[in-house]
Amino acid sequence: MSAYTLIGTDGMPYESERPGRLGGYRTRRSYGRLDCPSALRAIAGGGYVAQRVFFADELTAISAGYRPCAVCLPQGYQAWRRSPRE
Repeated sequence: MSAYTLIGTDGMPYESERPGRLGGYRTRRSYGRLDCPSALRAIAGGGYVAQRVFFADELTAISAGYRPCAVCLPQGYQAWRRSPRE
């Protein structure tokens, strides 16, 4: 029996036996650590939860079209900012 719903490389949800290692925010298409201070503040304030998604790993999050969080993954975010996008 699956206990977790994660987002796959195609951006679609799937059931998993294991929890996600990264959390994401569907509205801004960003992902970060589960202990991200920015995400935890938003959740504590009552926001964000309805748009929260989870990923097994960073490669999956990137493949699904999400970008690194500027707060908890600043190096990844800076690399994303410098990279050419469509």
